[in-house]
Amino acid sequence: MVAAQGPAGPRRRLGAELRRLRTKAGLHLDDVAEQLTCSTSKISRLETGKGIPKLPDVRELMRIYGVTSDTERDMLIRLVRDSREQGWWEPYTEGVQPERFVMDSPGRYPALETEAARVRAFNATALHGLVQTPEYAREIMTEFLQHNGPAEIERLVELRAHRQRALRRRESPLYLSVVLDEGLLNRLVGGPEVMAGQLGHILELAALSNVEVRVLPFDAGFHRALAGQFTILEFSGALHDIVYIEGHAGDSYLDGDADVKLYQDVHSDVVGRALGPAASIELISRYRHRLTSEKGLR
Repeated sequence: MVAAQGPAGPRRRLGAELRRLRTKAGLHLDDVAEQLTCSTSKISRLETGKGIPKLPDVRELMRIYGVTSDTERDMLIRLVRDSREQGWWEPYTEGVQPERFVMDSPGRYPALETEAARVRAFNATALHGLVQTPEYAREIMTEFLQHNGPAEIERLVELRAHRQRALRRRESPLYLSVVLDEGLLNRLVGGPEVMAGQLGHILELAALSNVEVRVLPFDAGFHRALAGQFTILEFSGALHDIVYIEGHAGDSYLDGDADVKLYQDVHSDVVGRALGPAASIELISRYRHRLTSEKGLR
């Protein structure tokens, strides 16, 4: 995986180290909270990478946990400093009004995806953001984010396009395995021209060695993955994988081992039921050809 490009990775790595040190010291959350004179939720948020670490707190935790190695101390302090750097996505999300039912925190998902080594997804209602064209993304966001103005939506469209650079970077490109329900290919988001361009974009991405696109065809029947689309973010090292789910009740992030394993099993299962990469590309090409031939598009 490439070096961290934002604060999410260092925060999660710092949290994992602090949790390891606490466990090694034989201390419970309430033991540490009492010594640090804070709430257990603060310690928990630090260990899960959700809190913003402060250097004095981490220094005190190192004292409580008996950290004496200069190498280990320097590593923890470096993670604290790295975790406070601005992420590349923040200029795009700064000032964007969150939408309660669609986008709880516009910067949280890009922060996590930036640190991921692999992304596995199933999509049935809208294409995954990593394969969307700006035109398709603009149509989707305009419909969903009805309380956000055109300028905010345009910044989020640019953010989505920026995320896709990870698929084409020279060093350790992001691996993407996405299964698309066939209905997505047949739904005219933005009209024939926008959709033809979108399908062409998917075909271009599918030619990359680190991108695998499969289609779950109509004749595959019902599959449990159709209960809702999801994204699995997989990380290198000791960081826990995360399942991301979008919904009208807000975004959900699952990092429990049982939850992640369940969605990994569902994804593996739907991959087995979907068309292979070559057959999927052929089907996408047929849908695109139908659009271009019927509408006189190139």
